[in-house]
Order: sequence, then structure tokens, then C-alpha cells
Amino acid sequence: MPALLKTNLGPTPLLGRGKVRDLYAVDGALLLVATDRISAFDHVLATGIPDKGKVLTQISLFWFDLLKELVPNHLITADVKDFPASLQSYADQLDGRAMLVKRAAMFPVECVVRGYLTGSGLKDYRASGAVCGIPLPPGLLDGSRLPEPLFTPATKAEGGEHDENISYAAVEKAVGADVASELRRLTMAIYQRATAHAESRGLILADTKFEFGKAAEGIILADEVLTPDSSRFWDGHAWKPGGAQPSFDKQFVRDYLEEIHWNKQAPAPGLPDEVVERTRAKYYEAFRRLTGREMHS
Repeated sequence: MPALLKTNLGPTPLLGRGKVRDLYAVDGALLLVATDRISAFDHVLATGIPDKGKVLTQISLFWFDLLKELVPNHLITADVKDFPASLQSYADQLDGRAMLVKRAAMFPVECVVRGYLTGSGLKDYRASGAVCGIPLPPGLLDGSRLPEPLFTPATKAEGGEHDENISYAAVEKAVGADVASELRRLTMAIYQRATAHAESRGLILADTKFEFGKAAEGIILADEVLTPDSSRFWDGHAWKPGGAQPSFDKQFVRDYLEEIHWNKQAPAPGLPDEVVERTRAKYYEAFRRLTGREMHS
């Protein structure tokens, strides 16, 4: 099955295309369709990863169900048979990869939580000894477990731009002290629950990010949740601080792009079949390890 890089739902109003998802307006709700597009270094690549969008959607659905007692979410249904009649003729593009969701007023903050030191947090630490203004002990390494998980929010960057780490005070200024406090509480509670599940599956949840919005019932969890695109999952048995960790994401893609010395400017290159297949296998493995189920293409 070839990768689905772009959806076309006829007269259904298209609101926008992100790096991975196409967003449509449907009868007062929204339709999120996860394509097989893959991005690296803030660019969408010319080649997709077959079934990636289905894997991301099915992982999100697993977590939405697991976390529903902690926080309500935006899901209405992911069963195409329950979608409006106007969408039924597009089932081949939607099955397994689309979610009909509630509209919400999204907060302009990426709610990031880190349990381990890596990525932009590691860069902050090496430059200042702190992450988002939170001081950390000296001597930590790439991949070190933090003394306690940290709430390290970021701006929501527009397409193609980098998210920027911000202070908690900046969150309070953006959304108000009460909302900021609740976003932090929810983020840490979800991370704690997700970490415990991941550890039961032999995985480390190094860091992740959530998006929240305000709906009729209050603050809800939205977008995707705890997928390899929004989270770093590491193999717990192979974890060893001091360098890059074996992960369940698009690392094969990043490594290839570094090998060919791509200048990280548009247009983004395509990927050879071997990189596509190895990356696809990693996404499938992430689903299997997290859910205990097999993913069927």
C-alpha cells in the first residue's frame, strides 16, 4: 500500500494541512486525518512512511482511552461508519487514520514534560545549567534521568518554525495563573500515568508534549497524545546515559539526512526504500510495545 501524502475529501471544507495531519470542518466538529507524511528538521519530506498515520492515530486512541479518567479529551468517534454520510465515500482515505473531534479553543502553549535530559533541554542545560529557568544539578549527561520530572512549556510555533522553550511565568502571562496551574497539574498527572504504563511495557517515556483546549466541559486533551511523533520512547533495557538512546521514532530518517549532508533547506529530499521500511517497522514496534497488540495494515 503506497503512503497517503495528501487527502482529498471533495467538498468537505479543508481548514489546513499540518506537517502530518489534514484538518477539515464537519458539521460543527473537526475531522483530523493523520497522513503518512513525515517531517524532519522542520521540513516535510518528499517521501512518506506507509501506514504511519494509522499507527499514530491508533496509539492516540489507546492513550485517550487509558487516560479518560484523568482528563476528558476531544474524541467524538474514530469509527468511519459513525462519521457523517458525506464522508462515507472517502472511507478508503479515512479508515484507521481519522478522528472526528470536538472543537475547542486551543491554548497557545505546548505543555512539555521531561523526565530525562535530552534534545532542546540538554542544549539549555549545557548552556545555562538549567532547563526553562529551572536549575539542575551539575554533571548530568545526555540521557540522564532528572531528579524529578519537569514541566518545561514551549511556544506553539507556526509551520516551519522551531518551538521555543519558555518559562512558567510566560505561561501564566499567556493564559492566566489559574489555567497555567491546571495545565501543569494535568500535564504532570498524565505523564505519571503514562510513565507507569510505559515502564510496565519495558519502555522509558523520556519526554512528551500535550496540547489542551477549552470546551464546554472545561479543559480537554486534544490533538495527538503520546505517539512517537510527540514523545521520546526509549528501550528501558538498553538505556545508558552518556549519548543517544535506542528510540522508537524517526531517528533512522534523521540519521540518513545527516549522512547525505542535507542543508536542511527546502525542498526536502526523498528517502530510500531501506530507510522507509526501517522507519515503518519502528512505528509498528512502538504500537506493539505500547499496546500489547499487533498493528494490521
